[in-house]
Amino acid sequence: MRMQHIMSHWCARPNARARIAGSPALPALRGIADFYALEEGLVLIASFWGLPYDAAPCANNICALHIHTGGACTGTQADPFADALGHYNPGNCPHPAHAGDLPPLFVNRGGYAWMGVYTERLTVEDIIGRTVIVHAQRDDFTSQPAGDAGARIGCGVIERLGLRGSV
Repeated sequence: MRMQHIMSHWCARPNARARIAGSPALPALRGIADFYALEEGLVLIASFWGLPYDAAPCANNICALHIHTGGACTGTQADPFADALGHYNPGNCPHPAHAGDLPPLFVNRGGYAWMGVYTERLTVEDIIGRTVIVHAQRDDFTSQPAGDAGARIGCGVIERLGLRGSV
């Protein structure tokens, strides 16, 4: 029954959205992350274009995806998204048990990735005004404090959607 409840939200209007833009090093990177509120937790559906992609056999082509605490996609020349701050981690848990730790993005030809995940670690109310960050490398799910995922290459602020579903 729980899976039917989760699946029914895919056709509904999302409750929140982040429009992801690339860093100056990857200006073509774009993405949309839609968040759907459930009684317990949320569903995240996200699509990305312009991610780094290597066509070589056995290339890694995996990027980390996290919810960060900060509410802005600004920063410095060295770290354009520094104001996104660190991973959202209200329970002060070790990585990868942060509430904001998400599954990785598997990048395909053309730099395209899609993912969907259900999590009870977050609610939509928890993340409004926070940021979605795409990292240049995979999360190793071991290194502290944040998985050694590399540079922040994409960022978007999570905004509540209005009644018509647009930000």
